[in-house]
Amino acid sequence: MQVFVTGTDTDVGKTFVTAGLAAVMQSLGYKSGVYKPFQSGAEVKNGFLVAPDLAYVKQLDFYVETLCSYLMKAPTAPYIAAELEGIEIEMDTVKKEYETIKNNCEILLVEGAGGLMVPVTKEVLMIDVAKMFDIPLLIVARPDLGTINHTLLTINAAKQAGLDVAGVIINRYPQGTNDPAIKTAPKLIEEYSDATILGIIPDIKDFKNAKPGALINILINSLDIEGIFRIKIPKLNLSI
Repeated sequence: MQVFVTGTDTDVGKTFVTAGLAAVMQSLGYKSGVYKPFQSGAEVKNGFLVAPDLAYVKQLDFYVETLCSYLMKAPTAPYIAAELEGIEIEMDTVKKEYETIKNNCEILLVEGAGGLMVPVTKEVLMIDVAKMFDIPLLIVARPDLGTINHTLLTINAAKQAGLDVAGVIINRYPQGTNDPAIKTAPKLIEEYSDATILGIIPDIKDFKNAKPGALINILINSLDIEGIFRIKIPKLNLSI
């Protein structure tokens, strides 16, 4: 099963959700992988250019397979980052490498860069990449004021493009909040679209340094794992 993960905005926790879901499925016995076609904001470590998003995947579970096609240093849209570094992004390469990692995994999460309208090349937006893969779309949203607008716009754009929207995950939800904008957002997103809220992840302080087992447990208890991947998971435990 493959899922394309996108966000409604920058810094909504798309990488955390992608890495966490891959680690969850790996822990449940599924060979899992994460494909990052375009990594802007790549970092140099020990003389090598690395993808920080995929490094975080490995931090949660070293055995999750990872692959990135285009590494670019500038923390901006892939189109701009590639132009700055003289890189020509080829969609044929992206499609070929996607097929390669897909064939090695039972579960594959493809993480986009930013949202659906982020430019990848002069002619290609991220939404076109999602259409090329033709797999269900998982939308990660923030919980606070403005998320209804951003989420509904993302859902509508996806539907108009003919994408299959698996559902929405709301990340970094403040526990015990009394903010009416936050408390009503999940209900209104479902009410004004035909998309399903597939989970609400609590705000996890310093999640990058949290123990992988603890994060996996939180995600299993916070998300509709079977709904996200559209598979029946035998004996899915609510705590591991």
